[in-house]
Amino acid sequence: MPNAGCPAARSLQASRRTEKARRLSIRSVALALLLSTAAVPAFAQTPGSAPTPPAASDHGPQQATGAEPETPEPEPGLLDRDHLLGDPGGLRSRLEAQGITLDLQETSEVLGNFSGGIKQGAVYEGLTQVGLVIDLAKAVNLPGATFNVSAYQIHGRGLSTNNLFNLNVVSSIEATRATRLFELWYEQSLFNDLVSVRVGQQAADQEFIISRYAEVFLNASFGWPALAAENLPAGGPAYPLATPGVRMKIAPTDNTVFQVGVYNGDPAGAGEGNPELRNHGGTSFLVNDGAFVIAELQDAINQSEHASGLPGTYKLGGWYNSNLFPDQRYGYDGKPLADPDGVGLPKLHESAWSLYGVADQLIWRKPGTKDNGIGVFARVTGSPGDQNLISLSANAGVTYRGILPGRGNDTLGIGLAYARISGAARGFDADTGLYSASFAPIRNSETVLEVTYQCQVAPWLIVQPDFQYVFNPAGGVTNPDNASERIGDAAVFGLRANIVF
Repeated sequence: MPNAGCPAARSLQASRRTEKARRLSIRSVALALLLSTAAVPAFAQTPGSAPTPPAASDHGPQQATGAEPETPEPEPGLLDRDHLLGDPGGLRSRLEAQGITLDLQETSEVLGNFSGGIKQGAVYEGLTQVGLVIDLAKAVNLPGATFNVSAYQIHGRGLSTNNLFNLNVVSSIEATRATRLFELWYEQSLFNDLVSVRVGQQAADQEFIISRYAEVFLNASFGWPALAAENLPAGGPAYPLATPGVRMKIAPTDNTVFQVGVYNGDPAGAGEGNPELRNHGGTSFLVNDGAFVIAELQDAINQSEHASGLPGTYKLGGWYNSNLFPDQRYGYDGKPLADPDGVGLPKLHESAWSLYGVADQLIWRKPGTKDNGIGVFARVTGSPGDQNLISLSANAGVTYRGILPGRGNDTLGIGLAYARISGAARGFDADTGLYSASFAPIRNSETVLEVTYQCQVAPWLIVQPDFQYVFNPAGGVTNPDNASERIGDAAVFGLRANIVF
């Protein structure tokens, strides 16, 4: 199954939906907290202000005048604070004053398909995320420098892997259960932020091929595209597998950015079986598995406060991987792989590549707001078909932030995800039918419709009901439990909760 592209690393990047942390004890606390949210009014108004750190008090001797020491400001109420645990004793504020930010989150969800797939049922899956970011300018007086480390604890079972067998994985956090290091990098900004260089273990899906308006959706293909997740070795450098690399970003103007990254070509390393198990702890730090190179040009319009038009962002990019890729139809002897007289081993292509484009545009702004209103997005990625299972994938959709009165931080989203099976892979299916008397459907494409509502109950809590309908799972493959039929279309219902501790 494809990797769940990320997310995951970013469940709360729009809030800003930053994602990263885990452990069994935290899981039990998170589940208890989820149950306790039933006592919280689901549509309580969410203030936008951050908690105010307690004022410093005079712990020295009282003055002869009899003046009372300053009283620290009270901690904001449960529904007003940015973090569930608030700022205990002012510790969080003191750390941030020293440039140290600690992020702890839990994402938990229940998803179930009540029709289609290879079987019906529901699953629970969760992702605990922890991240540490140090602004080294504040911490050690090193201007423009940042250190970042993050880790995951992935638990539960994935619906796509166990019930659906589809390509556009229905959850952005679905992955093999593990406790793993994710990213570990150092970044240096230069020349007044004109250039920044990041070195260390990284995931490309945190910075490349991102659509802002697509981030609200649960389906993984709205993050890291299904084309990359299926075609690249181990799914490429994306959740849950980061890999060593170097990224350079150049911003000649406030609205124009060019970035390029060079990463290890296979984040799991060579081998058979589940790639996530080959680099189970995320600490292999592989550097000799070819190269994955990705570059992207971004242009943002109408970003200033007084711009006359509506804001938008447009991106063009592409990637190249230097590894060997097996042909989807022919063996190295030139005969079809399905031919019983052939060698049955695919010929190998020396590389693979892809081009992509991303567009995000606000088309209507709610009066009196900065970014509430209706936004649209579209993203298209394409690759040659001979060495790739998917030759084209695309996302498109519309979001409405603040659709309900008094609910300015809530977002409604409707999106479509599409993945087209390559011509070579379809040719293999046709050959299989020709050489075999058994039922052999020819795959074509898979489409997913998603409707979701992201409700921000409090700054630290998001609750998100979700519906997805999967048309033609995996392009129309044979049901492994019934060789005379395809896997059926699946209706998926789910509920996700994200807690920032």
